[in-house]
Amino acid sequence: MAYADQEMSSSKIVSIFLVVIIHLLLGYALVTGLAYKAVTKVASQLDMIDIQEEEPPEEPEEPPPPPPDKPIEPPPVVSPPPIVAPVVAPRPPMRTVPVAPPPPAPVVAPPPPPPPPPPQRANPEPRGNPGNWANANDYPSRALREEREGTTRFRLTVGANGRVTDCQITGSSGHADLDQAACKNLTRRARFRPSLDANGNPTTGYYSNAVRWEIPK
Repeated sequence: MAYADQEMSSSKIVSIFLVVIIHLLLGYALVTGLAYKAVTKVASQLDMIDIQEEEPPEEPEEPPPPPPDKPIEPPPVVSPPPIVAPVVAPRPPMRTVPVAPPPPAPVVAPPPPPPPPPPQRANPEPRGNPGNWANANDYPSRALREEREGTTRFRLTVGANGRVTDCQITGSSGHADLDQAACKNLTRRARFRPSLDANGNPTTGYYSNAVRWEIPK
């Protein structure tokens, strides 16, 4: 403000000084009788001087009051974008590839069974019916007349060919002629399957039985 007052007083002093000069010039012109042109010329020049007082500087305006506190609005809630699940392409159906079965294991044939042991026959076996080897037709005539009866027990030795090679009486009928008739007919008629040894070969064997002598009715 002091600087502004100082400038204002200086301007006033200058104005007053100029006015005094003008009055002096006018007085002088009137006194000296200067022509009216000089006066009008000076007046026109004076009119050109427009002394304006400098307007005092405007006082700085007070800053406008701050706007009232606006309520703080919460930031807009932005909903998150929807979560789009990734589209998973369906898996193609699994194809079951048939697996070739493993080749069958080679069948190992079991070893052949050992050959059966050779047949063994400890005793000869009769061929045919032994009852036909001695019958009523072989009855000795004397024993028939005397009506003698009995049972002759015997043991036959049979050779490898199945024929009787020997006849032994193991139990007598009590009559010698009946025992002799029994061995005679057995030796002539009896036939056998011979005995077999451990190697299956025919061998000598023995056969025992009995002949019962009865007079036919």
